[in-house]
Amino acid sequence: MLPERLPEDLVTKMNEIVEDCMGDAPPYCEATCPLHIDVQGYVKLIGEGEYKKALDLIRETTPFPGILGRVCAHPCEEKCKREEIDNALSVKNLKRFVADKCDDPKDWDLNVKEESEKKVAIIGSGPAGALAAYDLRKMGHQVTIFEALPVVGGMLRVGIPEYRLPHNVIDKEYSILEKLGVDIKLNTKVGEDISFKKLEEDYDAIFIGVGAHKSFILPIEGSDLAGVQPGVDILRKAGLEKHDKVEIGERVLVIGGGNVAMDVARTAWREGAKEVHIACVESRDQMPAHSWEIDDALEEEITLHDGWGPMKINGEDKVESITLKKCTQVFDQDGSFNPAYDVCNLKDIEVDNVIFAIGQSSEADFLAGDDSIELMRGNKIKVDPVTLQTTKEKVFAGGDGAGRPLLAIEAMAHGRKVATSIDRYLKGENLYENRDYEGTYQSWLKKELAEDEPRRERISIKMLPVDERRGNFKEVEFAYTPSEARGEALRCLECQCKLCMQECEMLNDFCISPKDLFKDIIKGEVAPLIHYSCNMCSQCTIVCPHEFELKNHFMEMRKLLVKNNDGKSPMKGHNAIEWHQKLGFSGIFTTTVGASKDKEGA
Repeated sequence: MLPERLPEDLVTKMNEIVEDCMGDAPPYCEATCPLHIDVQGYVKLIGEGEYKKALDLIRETTPFPGILGRVCAHPCEEKCKREEIDNALSVKNLKRFVADKCDDPKDWDLNVKEESEKKVAIIGSGPAGALAAYDLRKMGHQVTIFEALPVVGGMLRVGIPEYRLPHNVIDKEYSILEKLGVDIKLNTKVGEDISFKKLEEDYDAIFIGVGAHKSFILPIEGSDLAGVQPGVDILRKAGLEKHDKVEIGERVLVIGGGNVAMDVARTAWREGAKEVHIACVESRDQMPAHSWEIDDALEEEITLHDGWGPMKINGEDKVESITLKKCTQVFDQDGSFNPAYDVCNLKDIEVDNVIFAIGQSSEADFLAGDDSIELMRGNKIKVDPVTLQTTKEKVFAGGDGAGRPLLAIEAMAHGRKVATSIDRYLKGENLYENRDYEGTYQSWLKKELAEDEPRRERISIKMLPVDERRGNFKEVEFAYTPSEARGEALRCLECQCKLCMQECEMLNDFCISPKDLFKDIIKGEVAPLIHYSCNMCSQCTIVCPHEFELKNHFMEMRKLLVKNNDGKSPMKGHNAIEWHQKLGFSGIFTTTVGASKDKEGA
């Protein structure tokens, strides 16, 4: 009924809607979330008291709501529009609330697609490996995880202290992997207990998600003394040995300004150190650690020496003190990390231990001698940034072992990205197609806040009193109460552009947004009923930020349909329109006699 090609001027006008309509623009929080969890959706449900539905919505994207509800660094909050009024929404804590309140393994979705007969090996059960295993198993592939540690979790277990992430939360949420049929081999270190070559022989694809478990130690004078320790070793022992075998002195200094340094210092404080210091070259506002991590460390009586770097460690056979030098520059004029010091401005601190937490390298020694897999500085594995494929076709890598240190949720996003790549690889599909919106991206939404938008202060999380934290690893943060959670959820501004959808029942019947609808119209994939359903009220145009006149386009389509149908309506049973056309020009409804001006004829 329509011409094969719509008139170019009409298509041009419709394309303006396709290109500029923001109806499909995700909220800022969702676009920023590396996993694209429907934050606005589950927050709205919490505000309505629908806690179980909120959890179900989260679980459509991730099987680890309790883990992320505790340790996610919530990059989504950095883009929260609420920040322009008072404080960002407490997204992480709302996620934890529904996970703690409603998550029951009996409700988990354990459906798996038809078995593919393809076998995938995953090295490492950290956040990247775990989510890759979950996705690949749901896709129907046979998955085996090889974990060097005696427990699951990788750096979630031995890199994040239990006072932040209790082990029972990890064990509970990781149990979904075995319930789905993932085979997990603990105490199995690739390169020692099984060769990498053997994995290549036995599996159709391999994902390397080994993390970064080796600390860097600066080769300064005294770094070989007894009492100098790597930070990740302290965290590993605390995570694996029930906190009773960590050898620590009474006076400890941690070198580093990142999150790992904060965790190491706070762990040493719990392990019995009476005096804990942190020294870092950055000033307080330059430190890479999250501000709340620094605040929590200071609250636990840890002394911060910001703007100081290590010069030498002093002692005969063991550490007795450390000499720090004042840092005068962290970054050079090119923005590169290049500290400069005033060696005349020194200070000594008496300590029993110096612990380095200045960065980690990957444990990829099992790849030594494999010339086909390229490694980079720090033993990191070189990967294609889009597919995470290594320089060997069937081998993929992600997480901390394949680049910069990642947040837990970023590592999980790597796991999802690599699962997509491996699934396509096993099916012989294009690995690069439609991958523009994986990970964090910029939403094209533009939301203007009302000038009279009321302030609603963020509801703070209650914390375990400081005097109850020393000597134990009890969880420090408490969950929201139901009333606190609903109050916090109601602060959400529900950022989206659905104004026309709110005004028009017709649009809601036929589309998600005008952008999607007009894409289909241009392709000729829309039934005539849609064009005739608009009642030409212009309400959509009135509320549209771009003032798109949708009714004009629907009218033009009606004209084209009638023109290409011999002047008749294309709608079956739509005979009335023909009578309207005839009657509208008949003498019954028209007159050539002017109205009388006298009162009687009026």
